[in-house]
This record gives sequence, structure tokens and C-alpha cells, in this order.
Amino acid sequence: MIELLYGAGPQERRQDPAMRAFRADRFGQFVHWGLYALPAGTWQGRTIDFAAEFLMHSAGVSCEDWAALAADFTLDGFDPALWARTAKRMGARYVTVTTKHHDGFSLWPSAFSDFTVAATPSGRDVLGEIVSAYRAEGLAVHLYYSVLDWHHPDWRYALDTDDDRTAFDRYLAFATNQLVELAERYPDVRGFWFDGTWDESVKAHGRWTHEIERILKARIPGAIVNSRLRADDLGARHFDSNGALMGDYESGYERRLPAPWDRSVTARDWEACATITQATWGFHHSAWADRGRKTPAQIVEQLVQTVSLGGNLLLNFGPRGDGSLVPSEAELADRVGAWMEANGAAVHHSGPAEGWDYPGWGFYTAPMDPGAADTGSGLVHAIVTRIPVSGILTIDVPPGLEVHKIRSLADGTSVPFTALDARTVQLDSPASAGMPLVYAIEAGPAEEPGGLREPNPDVALV
Repeated sequence: MIELLYGAGPQERRQDPAMRAFRADRFGQFVHWGLYALPAGTWQGRTIDFAAEFLMHSAGVSCEDWAALAADFTLDGFDPALWARTAKRMGARYVTVTTKHHDGFSLWPSAFSDFTVAATPSGRDVLGEIVSAYRAEGLAVHLYYSVLDWHHPDWRYALDTDDDRTAFDRYLAFATNQLVELAERYPDVRGFWFDGTWDESVKAHGRWTHEIERILKARIPGAIVNSRLRADDLGARHFDSNGALMGDYESGYERRLPAPWDRSVTARDWEACATITQATWGFHHSAWADRGRKTPAQIVEQLVQTVSLGGNLLLNFGPRGDGSLVPSEAELADRVGAWMEANGAAVHHSGPAEGWDYPGWGFYTAPMDPGAADTGSGLVHAIVTRIPVSGILTIDVPPGLEVHKIRSLADGTSVPFTALDARTVQLDSPASAGMPLVYAIEAGPAEEPGGLREPNPDVALV
């Protein structure tokens, strides 16, 4: 065991109300919006086939030229109430919104920077309006903050000289001031989501990452902080040098998920963040960015796979430069929301179905035991994402249980099934309507011997 001053804290899962609510929400909306939405991936007539929010860096734009974009940040199509209603309709229970991305532009009128919404034509507190709109719809709010800052003169990627170290100390003081300002200005937010912490400069400041987490939680009791913030004494990220998780949940899954059979991840809280278009988080107006645009069925499949392994899914939206939602993203939200309206019980307040192994044709979830991280076994949701070509769905029942009833979660109709033996049932799966099907399986303790038996005497009955 390595002795660490700035490693992980207690490893018991948090069971306070804020963390229980976050765990039960399961589905959140990510919003990437800032000045980068204005050029939308194109600079001086040249489209850069790279993430829109990195355009300042990838196109080699000077700080002065990038700052000039603020004059065009007019908010002509900005309607935070519509954003919030769209998220709620989709079935999201919380939002994580960018307050400052890597370009350094702050969506609130920070007293510690002149590169903020205060320098735009409206001067409005954009972030404050977003927070108020989402809370009015009953959604919790988390604030994204990038520690990486291309605009600030004291930012350093590495600390090679004494001057670098002195400058970076000033930068960390600036970041501390901004984060305390966010906590005090918006005290009703539920958490903080950190990014831009992978450079050597930040990894060399495990003490700062430890201290800022403590400071934010002192300002907002119960605040939830992701693992991306933290580094330990030796520069390890997410997990300290002893392998223990830092922060309240693991947030290393970006545009990827654990393997569907990897039950090891259920031992901790975690969140995956996903994009609708594979290549960009911010709005990128190009044919390149539209390649690989995900369908509603793909999003739902990612969501239920995540829930089946005890995680949350944070689905990203990138509004346009005027603040309006991209029509295709709003349409996707509505189609996902229609599925959630009928089948949301398999997602919200649900988690892994203990003992029900990954079936290959989809995923199992089960209602969470209120106030705990584990789940009950009386009701299981079978979410079918890949209908077998035979049209026959085989369900392997855990030892000691038997299926009493199966019904459609969407409309409650009873679904006939055939018990082949003590551990296996089959049902005819109807043709897909383009979205995953969900069956509610009611199971209970198996009857004593005398009922169905394994027909092959050479195979032991478990």
C-alpha cells in the first residue's frame, strides 16, 4: 500500500439523498455550447475535420481573433426553457452544461475574467438562465468546468521551469476563484463535472485537485464530483496509485461503454458520456460531422446497456451558434422520449438485475432497492435490442427462481411463454417496430421438486 496525502477518500458508496438521486436518474443531458458553435467547425473558409469545440486550437486561431467572436454571440435563437422541456421530454433527469470550455470563454459574468458573456452584445447571464430553466422543469443541474484554458496567459501544459511553476500557481488561483464563484452564484446545482485535467501541469498538482473538491463540497453540501478532477500525489488520475476511485463516480467512459458482460463495473458508481454524432461535442456544420449520426434506437441501446451495468448515460447536445437546438437532435430527443414514456421504468430507478446473466439478445435491468445500490429480484426488465433470426427468445432463469408471468412493459398485455425446463423459458418475440422491446418478467422462488425437471439425466439439475 502506497502512502498518499491526496489519494482516494472513503470507498463506501455514498448513500446521501443527492447521490441516491443521481444514481436513480440514470439518464442525463450533456450540453456543449460556447463561442465554438458560431464558426461551427469552419475558420476563414476552411472546414476542419475535427471536433468543433477544438477549432481554436486545431485551426491555430489567435486568442485575439477568437475573442472577437463574442461580438456575434447574440443569443437570437436561445431559449433555455425549450432546451429544458426537450430534455425532460426525452426522459433525462439531469443536465450537465459547459460553463467554460478549453477556449476559456465563461458563460457567466465572472468577476475574475474579461472573457465572458458580459463582453457579448446582450451581457446576459446565460448560465444562470440555463440553471433556472432546468430547475423549473424539475431537472438537477451539474456544471462542467474545463481546467485547461487556452485563453489564460498563465495556463501551462507542463511545468519545465520556475517561471512555469509560478505562472501555473497564478492560474490555479484563478481557477479556484472561478469555481468558488460558481458554487456561490449557483448554490442549487447538484454537482461539478471536470475536464481538461490530463496535462502534466495538473497531474503535478494532486493537492489542488484534492483541495478544490473539498472546497466545493464545503460550499454546496452533498455536491457530487466526477473522477476526472482528481490526481493523486504521484499523478495517477481517476483511480489513485492504490487503485481506489477518486471522486464520487468514475467518468472515464467517453463515447464507449464497458463490455455488456463486464459485471465488475457494478461495484462502483459510474457515468458514460456519449455524442449523437461520433466526432464532435460542439455544433459542427458539415457533412463530415454528420457521418455516423446515431439513431434513436442506438441511443436507447446504449442507455439500457449502461443501466444494466449500474451506470448513468450522459447524452450530448450541441446547440447552434444562435442558441437554437439542432432540429435533428430535437427530433431524436422526441423519439427517445416516446420510448421512455412507455418504457422508462426499465431505466429510471433501475440497475443491474442480480443473477441474470447477459443474454446476448439484449439486457436485463431491475428496480433498485430504495436507498441502496443493489436491486431486488422479484421484477426484471428484459430489453430486447437484437431479435433472434428464429423469432424465438430464450430466457435463462437464475438458479432458485422461476418465471411466473411475462408482460409487455409498454402496454401491460400478458405475453405467453413456454417453460422448457427448470431454468429455461421461451417466448415468441414479435417483429421489431424499430425500437427495443421491453418485457416485464415476474419471477419468484422455484417450487420444490415435483414440477419440471431437466430432461437429460446426464446433466445435473442445479
